[in-house]
Amino acid sequence: SRAPRQSTGEAPGTSVTLPRQVPFAAVESSLSDQVVVLMTAGHSPHYVRLGTPAASGQADGGYAVTVPLVAEDPSMLPEWSELLQQRMHDSTPFFTLAGTSLEFPAASRDEVGTKVEQASEWVTSTNEAYTDALVKRNEAAAREDFLPLDGAVFDIGVSSMQFDEPQRGFSFRAEGPLDMRMGGAGPSAADLVNEAEEETLADILYHFGEERAARRIARAIVHDRMRTPFTTTRQLAGLIERVAPARPGDIHPATKSFQALRIAVNDELSELVEALHAAERALRPGGRLAVVTFHSLEDRLVKSFFSTRAGRGETGSRRLPGEPTPEPATFILEGRQPVVPEPAEVASNPRARSAKLRFATRANAPAREEDEGLARLARLPIRTAGRG
Repeated sequence: SRAPRQSTGEAPGTSVTLPRQVPFAAVESSLSDQVVVLMTAGHSPHYVRLGTPAASGQADGGYAVTVPLVAEDPSMLPEWSELLQQRMHDSTPFFTLAGTSLEFPAASRDEVGTKVEQASEWVTSTNEAYTDALVKRNEAAAREDFLPLDGAVFDIGVSSMQFDEPQRGFSFRAEGPLDMRMGGAGPSAADLVNEAEEETLADILYHFGEERAARRIARAIVHDRMRTPFTTTRQLAGLIERVAPARPGDIHPATKSFQALRIAVNDELSELVEALHAAERALRPGGRLAVVTFHSLEDRLVKSFFSTRAGRGETGSRRLPGEPTPEPATFILEGRQPVVPEPAEVASNPRARSAKLRFATRANAPAREEDEGLARLARLPIRTAGRG
């Protein structure tokens, strides 16, 4: 969890300068109230959770179960429940919504736990749908009332909360469904692993995971899935451990492959590129953009975006005849970058060890057209005929 923001006493609209070395825990407080958090990729709060089930015996020997819905903020529960009700119309579930509780029909003792666990998945996916609804509402409000922005903070990637929930399928350390979908919609990691061609799987593992054993792992996946489709995280992790075992001191052998599949399933890099361009359009001159990344693929895109938009490597003189004049810079880079966490912060929060912070100030020049070259870096390369 993050510490609450502390006001700096600055008047709204004034600029706030980030120090050259700032711990990640202080990023939001450094930017203070100037910041509108435009996107937190991969974050799905626990707006609602299941309470303690109550079961009553039935004449046929079964149990009728009622599970209350517990909300962090009770005032949002009616809207959340309405969203759940809409989703229930689209896919008839095995429970009914009665006020602020879920009611299950009579079931045997053995079925009760399974039904409650399945209902928990419904709650999780509704939390995600509620997040999406809030994001769309906030985007609309921003367009109407809050633009231009004084600042934006991007915290990129999957959240610790998602890693710690085995049923989401992001972690190879615990058994869970091979899902990895952040929003709960579209093809899952299991769909990709079981249906993609071997060459496509190898490209995903190599380009999105920087996995050197990509072809060996992809070949083994295709071989094994013909006998038994992949459905769980440990099933896939076990295959990777078998065909590409780690050497002493290395990270877990499934780390890069799971990263690659997660990026592919959620189109994470393209989403990042789109968000960077959106921030350029939304920020006022003098506004700040701070981006925290957690692996080299994300950081490479952010570094390239800032470098290009700041005019690094471009010069207004000594151009060849007919060479176009460089576009004016839309961002100003300051200080040494990236900022990385201090050893004390890594000791208290090991998951911060790979984090990198880059930041820039919006210049006066109008936003540029979206950079197709950057967008290409976020996609798999086009496979040419005869390759492989």
